[in-house]
Amino acid sequence: MKKWFLYGMLVAYYLLVWGTCHAQEEPGKTIDVEESSEVFLEEYTDEFQETFFEALKQKGIQNYDRAANLFLKCKTLDAENTVIDHELAKTYLLDKKYLSAQQYAIESLVVEPSNYWFLDTLIAILDKQSNTIDAVKTDIPFDDGQLQKNLALIYYKRKKYTDALTILKGLSKSDFTEELTLKIQDSMAKPKQSPSVKSTGQIVVNNDPVKVLEMNLEQQIRLGQFRMVEQRAKDAVETYPLQPYFYYAYGLALHKNNKSTQAIDVLQSSLDYLFENTALANKIYQTLSDAYQKTNNFSKANEYLSKIKPGF
Repeated sequence: MKKWFLYGMLVAYYLLVWGTCHAQEEPGKTIDVEESSEVFLEEYTDEFQETFFEALKQKGIQNYDRAANLFLKCKTLDAENTVIDHELAKTYLLDKKYLSAQQYAIESLVVEPSNYWFLDTLIAILDKQSNTIDAVKTDIPFDDGQLQKNLALIYYKRKKYTDALTILKGLSKSDFTEELTLKIQDSMAKPKQSPSVKSTGQIVVNNDPVKVLEMNLEQQIRLGQFRMVEQRAKDAVETYPLQPYFYYAYGLALHKNNKSTQAIDVLQSSLDYLFENTALANKIYQTLSDAYQKTNNFSKANEYLSKIKPGF
């Protein structure tokens, strides 16, 4: 029973660490997380698994010294595991041991430069030291294209719009760079009434194609037309890869169409692009909770249920 509990925890952890990272590269693409996790699990002994999850537990209760020591023990069992380096970076960051945190964050990123979360942790560590990415440029594969895309997105989420635009200007033109540039420019602009929405009596005309598509999907969701929603939302994700609502609609439809494992992957991806939208976040958390319940992962279901903020 204990081994199966650990397996379930590892599947969930694998999804969080790897699933969202792959979604950065190919938005909308579904990944067979359970199959990948089974392969991943086969490589590790019971001692490694139990030490790893005990370390996560100790980190969760803020016993950071104990957690770090356990993660270091994991490294003696598997010295090449970048997940352990990342966990050490996060643990030392929480413990305010920034130099140690930076060391392990760099080590994990050198091995997996395209990993969004590894870079996100490094940026958080640098911020705590009032440093920038320039301080470690020579220590990481900074020229990696996916790393720079991730960096632009991280800066955008942290409202470092000028820094994000600087990174984007150095990248080849693509749908990603164009859409993120537009989102940054919109965020930097002063609030003003949108000229694209106008009222004609009781009829509201909206010339924004993204908003129109969102409204249409919302209507189909209310009508329970989830097979149609699945296809339309999937197409929307491919066309507008930075719009979190389309990931939500796609994930919800997958769940309603009895594809809950795929739904979890897509819904996790939506969180990468979510930015100060509590109402949408609540919808995503609720759907993630429902999907995890469907896959009998009740601990994750409760975790996402607890993230829902009342009053929105």
